[in-house]
Amino acid sequence: MDIYKNDSDIAIIILHEIYGINQHIKDVCKYYSEQKYDVYCPDLYNGNFSYGYIEKESAYLNFNENVGFRAFHKINLLINEVKNQYRKIFIIGFSVGATIAWLCAESGICDGVICYYGSRIRDYVSITPLCPTLLLFASKDSFDVCGVVRDLNKKTNVFTKIFDDSHGFADKYGGNYSESSSVKAFEMAKKFIEDTK
Repeated sequence: MDIYKNDSDIAIIILHEIYGINQHIKDVCKYYSEQKYDVYCPDLYNGNFSYGYIEKESAYLNFNENVGFRAFHKINLLINEVKNQYRKIFIIGFSVGATIAWLCAESGICDGVICYYGSRIRDYVSITPLCPTLLLFASKDSFDVCGVVRDLNKKTNVFTKIFDDSHGFADKYGGNYSESSSVKAFEMAKKFIEDTK
């Protein structure tokens, strides 16, 4: 696990994509650390390695076979371990990490959740978050984004935004990066944390 300490009373837990703790995730951690938050980035693979983007199929297979969305239990345990040190705890997840963050939101154990293009959230629309939850979707994803968002918008504590881009738009190292959408999404996430803390 990567940890960045700033003696903050707010912690942010960053959950990586199928690729592991790659340079994109390290950059996100650094960004929030520079905002003077304490940052935790658990390695869901427990192996301190990351996949290249061309290894997408292998990464997805490894995630499904060895981690899965049951990893939200591991994140809840982490929050329980550190919660007495903080006034507020937020989770920010990307892709599969976003779906794990979404599952954590149901427990009410954290104070806010931000999900970047969590496409598998569509399998868990029955969940009702007990904390404010910001969902940032890509319109060009592998499912009916508008239909899922329509269902999610009926819930309390849920705020959604659809970007006219593809899955992975916030990762400047990936093939679907969109600078304008990435900047807007990070601004929304920053404001969401400021307004919730």
